[in-house]
Order: sequence, then C-alpha cells, then structure tokens
Amino acid sequence: MIIPIDAQAAISDLSRFDTIVDARSPSEYAEDRLPGAVNWPSLDDEERANVGFEYTRVSPFRAKKHGAAIVARNVAAHIDRHVVDKPPGWAPLVYCWRGGKRSGALATVLDQIGFRVHVLEGGYQAFRRAVVVELEMLPARFAWRVVCGPTGSGKSRLLAAIARAGGQVLDLEAIANHRGSVLGLVPGSAQPSQKAFDTALWHALRALDPARPVFVESESKKIGELHVGEALVQRMRTSPCVWLELPIEARVALLIDEYDFFVADVNAFCARLDALRTLRGNGVVEAWQQAARSGEIAAVVRDLLDVHYDPIYHASLWRNFGGVDAPLATLRWDGDPASLAAAAERAIAAAAFARPK
Repeated sequence: MIIPIDAQAAISDLSRFDTIVDARSPSEYAEDRLPGAVNWPSLDDEERANVGFEYTRVSPFRAKKHGAAIVARNVAAHIDRHVVDKPPGWAPLVYCWRGGKRSGALATVLDQIGFRVHVLEGGYQAFRRAVVVELEMLPARFAWRVVCGPTGSGKSRLLAAIARAGGQVLDLEAIANHRGSVLGLVPGSAQPSQKAFDTALWHALRALDPARPVFVESESKKIGELHVGEALVQRMRTSPCVWLELPIEARVALLIDEYDFFVADVNAFCARLDALRTLRGNGVVEAWQQAARSGEIAAVVRDLLDVHYDPIYHASLWRNFGGVDAPLATLRWDGDPASLAAAAERAIAAAAFARPK
C-alpha cells in the first residue's frame, strides 16, 4: 500500500518508519537529507545530468524512455541489495526532490512486493520548508542559559561536562563542525552545507526537553561560514548567562591542546594567520608567523589572546549579551577535569534558580 504523507505529519515522529529512503542523486543527498535517511538513488548524478540534457536538447519523450530504463535498473539493484531481507511488515518512508517520479518509481515496486510504503508529499522541498518554519518557532520553547567566557576558557568543555552531569546542552560548534573563530576550521574537515546545518540544528532542538534549561555557548550569528537562525540568536542574547574563567597560562595550554593540528603543521597555522592581516596589519601577523616557525607557539597564542581575541570577544559580548553584566554564576576552574566537573555542577544549580524569560 502506498500512503501519501505530508511533511508535518511525517516529521512529527520520524521514528515510526523502519527506513527513510532518499531516492535523489548522491549530490542532492550529500547537501542535506531527512535525519537518518539512506540514499537509494533512482538516478545517480551523471545519469540525471544526461537525462536532463536529453530532455532539454533532444526530446522529452526520448529522455523519458531513456530515464525509465535507467531507473528500472537502479530500482532493481536497490531491491537486490537492500530489500530482499526485509520482513513483510517493513514500513519505509520514501522521498525525492518534490515527491514525484523518482520516489514514485521505487514506491510502486515496493508496494507491489507488499510493503506498507509512505511517500513524502512535496518531497525534500516540503521537508525543507517545514524545517525553516520550525527553526523560527522552536527556540522560544526553551529557557536558555548562555555560557560566556574568554577564548580558551573551555566553554565547549564545560558544555560537555554539563551534559555528563545530566544537564541539557546545545553544542552549536559541534553541529557546525567549527570552533567559532578564524582558526576554527579543522584542517581536512569541511563544514556541512547551510541546509544540512539547519536540519541538524532543527533535529537537535526537537530532541530537547522544554521543562529543563538548555546551556548553549555565546556564539555569534555566524559559525565559520554558517548562519545561525535569527530566532535562536535573539533568544540567546536575551537569556541569563554564566561566566567561565580560566587562568591565562591554562588558557594557552588548552588552546594548544585543542588546536594540536596547528602545532603539528606550523605552515597551516601561519597560512590561517594571514586572515588577520586586515585587522592587525602585515607587520604584526608576520611577526607571529616568524615566531611560530621558530617554535614559539605558546608565545604566539598568548599574544593572539591579548591583542586579538580578548578585546574583540569582550566588546562583542557586552554589546550583544544582556545577561553578561550580572551572570547567574562565575565559574572558575584551573584546567583540571575535577574542577571542570565541579564548575558544571555549579552551573546546573545556578540555572535551576534563574528566573524564566
């Protein structure tokens, strides 16, 4: 049985489907997809491009015949590879770009086998519209507690410690695969697309419990190349804060530990520093690069904090986050995991007594 289902009904509980099948091409799937979806393309990227060229430049009828033959072979391969072991009660959700021909071809064969097949009406486009709408609505459901503190104070580590202690966190940098500064992109590890970031953020927000406060780091509107939605940004900026402190030498050590790939590849570190030439001038940046190449990484990191990161962060923080003037708690730790765990416990306790916004 083929059962059409609209996007809102589908995303209300994606776990009801045994498998979520994306019938689009691999490149479409790579850009973004429904959470947990697997890719069974009706046409791969090259096949899709060739059929599209034939449709516009030769003959729509001829292109449809050609495309149908390719789709039939691909669907058969997916059945052989993925479906032969599925039990009679298997109930997948199938979608393509607009919920049309590519998902319909696969759904028809699965229906003829006897499976209960759901097809997403409007396809990925309808899902994307639903995500965009919900990203504007979801942040208002939660009581946010914003973790503030200078660069290298361990804000991301505090979020992880809060989670281990049973608190609720939203780690935007983890979702964005970026550490939130000009040095924040991990070499060899690309950020997701904006659409994939939005979907992952939406999925994370839907998993949160509105009855409990949510800790989040004091991010800007952009994390690397990705934009954080305005609704979430505004909620963060008007929410209570906790302030995290770490002695300067421990901050330097923490940053060297977290950015160890720059210690291992000084040339990559120096290349990344080039991005600061406009703000700090050629002479300053070249001095940092020369010191780094001479093995003085710790001195460069200390100077980066003093000259660049701390002044910019403090100016931005006091301009954008109203709760930083009177934080719920000032959390001090010394770089030791036990003191970080204690700080996490204090953060959770302080958050519980904050007035809801």
